[in-house]
Parts: sequence; structure tokens; C-alpha cells
Amino acid sequence: MSVQSTPTPRAASPLIWTAGVLAAVMLWWLVYRQLVPASETIVALLPVERHSHTGEALAFFFYDVPKVMLLLALIVFAMGVVRSFFSPERTRALLAGKREGVGNVMAASLGVVTPFCSCSAVPLFIGLVSAGVPLGVTFSFLISAPMVNEVALVLLFGLVGWEVALTYFGFGLLIAIVAGWVIGRLNLEGWLQDWVRDIHSGAATPAAVDGARLTLVVRYRLGLEAVREIFGRVWKWIILGIGMGALIHGYVPEDLMVRIMGAEAWWSVPAAVIMGIPMYTNAAGVIPIVEALLGKGAALGTVLAFMMSVIALSLPEMIILRQVLTLRLIAVFVGVVGAGILAVGFLFNLLF
Repeated sequence: MSVQSTPTPRAASPLIWTAGVLAAVMLWWLVYRQLVPASETIVALLPVERHSHTGEALAFFFYDVPKVMLLLALIVFAMGVVRSFFSPERTRALLAGKREGVGNVMAASLGVVTPFCSCSAVPLFIGLVSAGVPLGVTFSFLISAPMVNEVALVLLFGLVGWEVALTYFGFGLLIAIVAGWVIGRLNLEGWLQDWVRDIHSGAATPAAVDGARLTLVVRYRLGLEAVREIFGRVWKWIILGIGMGALIHGYVPEDLMVRIMGAEAWWSVPAAVIMGIPMYTNAAGVIPIVEALLGKGAALGTVLAFMMSVIALSLPEMIILRQVLTLRLIAVFVGVVGAGILAVGFLFNLLF
């Protein structure tokens, strides 16, 4: 009696996957172009006057929610594929042994292509310290990863233009590099928590990096998995942020925003930084608020300072870092990064 073997299903062809990705991108573009008429149609169907405060707020909300979601899905998928080339092990291997200066630039640059929010960057920060990476270099990564990531840059580009996006990128990267270098020069390894300091002082050579090459199909799957994972974490923050932005856009008087966050008020930048620290959101959630503030006449430097403080100095991040850093080292971190953010805010208010 012969036994028939069950045929093994063939793996999906990279060509089929690539064609599917290209088709999805074309569909994305078609949907993106219809967002304005779709939002206007939705508002027109509601029992509100289009040019009332409520109508303006609803139009902002129904336009920005799908816009931000679409932008986020596209860039997270693309960077999920890119991130398949930058595993945590490879990141540690690239940075371990690098001297300050060069290491700070490398760490800040790697932070740009690793889409972590401030809290999810902390575990990798611990891994870098444990692998023997200099403390200042790890801080450059910790600052850059949430503040200058690709999500922030693409959403800024889509919402407020390339000039603001490029400005944010340049100065955010500079803050990460300089702040990390300054912290490194202070030689504060003794201010790590005892268990982290023991690991750091006795760190061996970084773990070997798995050299296995991933197939194109696997990288596509990792991109889709990144979309699923990140959307699961941030969708509610996006809606909350856009809701706050819609309220600002529709109801907050323009002269009030100019008075609070205008360039003429010297205290507006420090106030914006202080207001941003207790808030916890990410780039996707804070950028609609940024858009609404700029639309109401708030000064560019003040708004950028607010955005940077929300993303890079969030209170939940500090709570998590408390498990790794002493209060003195957290205070140094907040002070150095905060000084850089204040400098950016004042400089841009002066120039623009």
C-alpha cells in the first residue's frame, strides 16, 4: 500500500510580493488624494455649519485622522523593511568600541532609522550600556531615536512642509549629538544604578551578530509586522492628539495662541518646554497639535520646543529610566537636553 506524501506549499514569489506592494502604494496614493473632498463631504452630512467653530474642528479631525494614519502606515512599513538590516544586536556591535564624537554621530544617526518612541527606546538603551558602549554615546541614541525618527520627519513634511521638517531634523540631530557628547565628557558612569554599573564595568565583547541574510519576502513581512505592532501602540494617541489639535484649530482664539506662544513673549519657549514634559505621546500624536498651533499663529521656535520636549523628555520615559539611572543622572539628562531644546526655540524665534 503506497503512501502519498502531501505536497509542500511553495513559498510566495518575491515578484508577487513586490507587485502587491507596488499596487498597495498606488492605492495609497489614490486614497490620499481624496482626503480633502471626503472630509468635506462628511462634515456636509452633519447638522453643523461648515464655517462654525464646530465645523472647522470636525473638518480638521476628519481630514487629519486618515491623513496621519496613511502617512504612518507607509513610512512604518518602509522603515520596518529598513530596520530588518539594523537589529539590536547589530546596533550594539556597530557602536561598541566607538570613541566619543564619532560614536555620538553614529548613535544619533542610527536613532533616526530606528522607529522607537521614548519609552520603547529605553530597553535598547540598557542593552547598549550593558554591551560596554560609552554612556554619552548611548544618550545620543536615546535622544535621537524618539525625537528625530522617520515618523516625525515624514509627518512633519506631510503636514507643515519640508522647510520645517528639515529644520527639525537638523537641530534635533544636533541636540542628540551635542547632549550625548557633553554627558559623556562629564564621566558620570558612577551615577548609573549599581546593577547597571556592574554590568557596564565588566562588559565583554558584544554578542555576535547573526549573519543570516533575510529574503526579500521576509523583509516585506517584517514591514507589515511593524505596521501592525506600531499601529497597535499608537492609534489611540494619534486620535487623541488630532482631537486636541482639532479643538485648538476650531475653538482657541488666534490672538490667545499668539500671546501665549508668540515670539514676542520671552517666556513662551520655557513655558512650552515645561508644558510638554508631563504630556506623553509620540511624533504621530503631537504633530497634529503642532499643525494647529502653527495655524493659530504660534511661533515656529516655540512650537518646535514644545514638540521636542513632549517627545524627548516625557515623564513616563523618566519613570522607566529611573530603573537604570540615578536621580542625579536623570537631572543631568533633562538639564542638558532641555538646554538644547531651549536654544533651538529661542534661535528659531529670532531667525523666523
